[in-house]
Amino acid sequence: MANLIKADLTGADLSRANLLGANLLGANLIEADLTGANLRGANLIEANLTRANLAEVNFTSAQLVETNLTNANLTGCRIYGVSAWNLTLEGAQQKDLIITHKNEPVITVDNLEVAQFIYLLLHNEKIRDVIDTIAKKGVLILGRFTERKDIPERLRDALRQRGYVPIVFDFERPTDRDFTETVMTLAGMCLFIIADITHPKSVPLELQATIPNYMIPFVPIIQEGEKPFAMFVDLWKKYREWVFEPLTYD
Repeated sequence: MANLIKADLTGADLSRANLLGANLLGANLIEADLTGANLRGANLIEANLTRANLAEVNFTSAQLVETNLTNANLTGCRIYGVSAWNLTLEGAQQKDLIITHKNEPVITVDNLEVAQFIYLLLHNEKIRDVIDTIAKKGVLILGRFTERKDIPERLRDALRQRGYVPIVFDFERPTDRDFTETVMTLAGMCLFIIADITHPKSVPLELQATIPNYMIPFVPIIQEGEKPFAMFVDLWKKYREWVFEPLTYD
C-alpha cells in the first residue's frame, strides 16, 4: 500500500494504476489522469482532485471525506462501499456510477452523495420502514420559539397522542444562514406542516419558498392579538387549497 500523504501529483498520468489501499490523505491530484485506476480502499480524505479524469475508477470502499472533486470526470466509477462526506462536487461529471457489489446486478446513479442512501434503501428494510412512517405520519413544526418553548412541546404531545411523528425546526436565533433547502427537504417528507407565524424572523422566507412548491396542508398558528405578516396573507389567498386559515392560541 503506497504512502502518498500530501504528495504533489498534479497532472500525473496514473491511468490504470494499481493504488489499492493507497494513503492519499491531502494529496494534490489536480488534473491528474486516473482513468481506470484501482483505488479500492484508498484514503482520499482532503485530497484535491480538481479537474481530474476519474472515468471508470474503482473507488470500492474508498474514503472520500472533504475531498475536492470540482470539475472532475466521475463517469462510470464503481463506488460500492464508498464513504462520501462533505464533498466538493461543483461542475463534476457524475454519470453511471455503479453502487452495487461486483457480484450483484448492476445499479447505477448519477450522484455520488446520494449513492450510499440509495443502496441502503435497496438493502435495508428498516430504513424503508422509517421513511414510509415519516411520509405517512411526519408533521413538520416551524417557528421561532425562543420565548415560547411550551408551544412546540404542547404541539408535540398533541400530535403524538394522535399517532403522528412530530419534527420541530426551531429558528431560535436571528441568523444570516439560509435554511430554505433544509426546510424544503423536511417539508417534502411530511404529511402536513404547522408553522408559527407569530413575530416571524426566519419563517417567511422558508414559507415563501415551500408553500408554492408542495401541495401539502399548511396549518399556520399565531398568538392571539397578533396579525399575520403581509407575505403570508398573500400566500394564504393564493394557495387556499392547501394553506389553512390561521389558528390562534393564547
